[in-house]
Amino acid sequence: MVDNVFAAPPTLPDDPADALAAVGALRRLADRLEDTAVEQALEDGWSWADVAEALGVTRQAVHKKHAPRVGHDLVRKGHR
Repeated sequence: MVDNVFAAPPTLPDDPADALAAVGALRRLADRLEDTAVEQALEDGWSWADVAEALGVTRQAVHKKHAPRVGHDLVRKGHR
């Protein structure tokens, strides 16, 4: 479903500074989307392993990145 986004080559601005600014903005947006999606998944009862598999990373990596931010209750929910 989401992979269709990558079917066509990207169109970049002519100015490299504009292109790099756009990349930075997209990274910040992607980080915010990931934070929200991880929190929602944990609230819905997903384990850290489930979240990691969906993101294509290790359980340790996703836990290290998100556990400090989501709070103790959600960190415990991620252990099933």
